[in-house]
Amino acid sequence: MSSASIPLCFVLLDLFCLLIFSPTMASPAADAVVGELIRLRAQSSTGMIRLTDHLFDEITSLPTPRPFSFLVFFDVASLHKRSEIQLITLKSEFSLVSSSFLTNYQNDTESLNTLFFFDLEYEDSKHSFSLFDINSLPHIRLVLPHVTDLPSSDKMQPRDFSKLAESMSEFIESKTKLTVGPIHRPPPISSKQLAVILATLAILTPVAIKRLIKGDTFLHSYKIWMLCATFIYFFSVSGTMYTIINKAPMFMVDRNEQSKLAFFYQGSGMQLGAEGFSVGFLYTVVGVLFGFMTHGIVKVKSVMAQRLMMAVVLIISVWAVKKVVYLDNWKTGYDVRSHWPSNW
Repeated sequence: MSSASIPLCFVLLDLFCLLIFSPTMASPAADAVVGELIRLRAQSSTGMIRLTDHLFDEITSLPTPRPFSFLVFFDVASLHKRSEIQLITLKSEFSLVSSSFLTNYQNDTESLNTLFFFDLEYEDSKHSFSLFDINSLPHIRLVLPHVTDLPSSDKMQPRDFSKLAESMSEFIESKTKLTVGPIHRPPPISSKQLAVILATLAILTPVAIKRLIKGDTFLHSYKIWMLCATFIYFFSVSGTMYTIINKAPMFMVDRNEQSKLAFFYQGSGMQLGAEGFSVGFLYTVVGVLFGFMTHGIVKVKSVMAQRLMMAVVLIISVWAVKKVVYLDNWKTGYDVRSHWPSNW
C-alpha cells in the first residue's frame, strides 16, 4: 500500500497522539539532570544538595512538567550569628527532613526521585537567589513540576516554622502527593558515649557508695547547698525562664545612636536579658544580706559591731530596693510613691 492511500484521519490521529504524550515522556536532558541530582544526593550524608547557579540553570531549562519537585532552603552564612532568625536551627531541621525522607523511601526509588532537597546559599548562588525575589529570612520554597514562575512558587509561611521539622513535613504533604513519613531524630547520646558513661559509672559507683556511707560527699557540705539555693533564687527572680523561652537577646543596638548598645528597653512589651539579670542581682544581694543578718550577725559577740553591720546591711538593702522600684517605674511608666500615714 502506498503512502498516498493512507487515510488522512489516521495521519491526524498519529500527530494528535504525538502531541499529547510527548511532553510526559522523559527527555534525555531530564534524565541527565535527574542522574546528576541522584549522584549529588548520594554524596551528601543528609540527602540535601548544595544548589549552584549552573545546576539551577540546568533544572530550570528543562521543559515543564519536570519529572520532579524540589524544596529549597534559602541560607545566608553572614546571618548565622543573628539568633532571632534561627537559620542554623532551621537548616538543621531542614536537613533532618531530607535525611528522614531519604531513609523512609530508600526502597522506593521511583517516589524518592520525585522530590529533591536543595540548600541555596546567597554568597555561592546570588543569581539563583535573586530569581525567587526573596525579601526576608527564614524562607523555604517548594517548586512543583509545572511551575515556571519562581516567585509565585509555594512559600512556607513564617508562622509554620514553630514545629520545625514536623512543620516542614506537613508543608510538603499539603502541597504534594508525597508523605515524608516519620522524622528520624538522632539520639541525644550516641552508643559510644553511652558505653563510656556506663563504664565510668561502674568504676565510680563503689567509691561513691563508700564516701556516702562516711558522709564525706559534696551533698553533705552546707556550702554547696547555700550556693545552690542562692543560684535557684537568682534564677527565679531574674526572669531567666522568660529569657530562655522567648529567646530574648541580652542587649540590642541603641535606636537613637547605632554605635551604642542598649541594655535596658523602655516599655513593658519587651524585656532584655540584661534587665532581668540586673534586677535579679539586686534581689539576690538583698536576700543574701538578710540571710547574713539573721544567721551571721547574731553570732558576733560585740554589740557595737552587730549594730554597725546591721546598719550597713539595711542601707545597702534599701538602696537596692529603690533601684528596683526606679527601674520598674522607668520601664512601665507607672509611678509607685510612698506616703506617711495621715495621723503622723
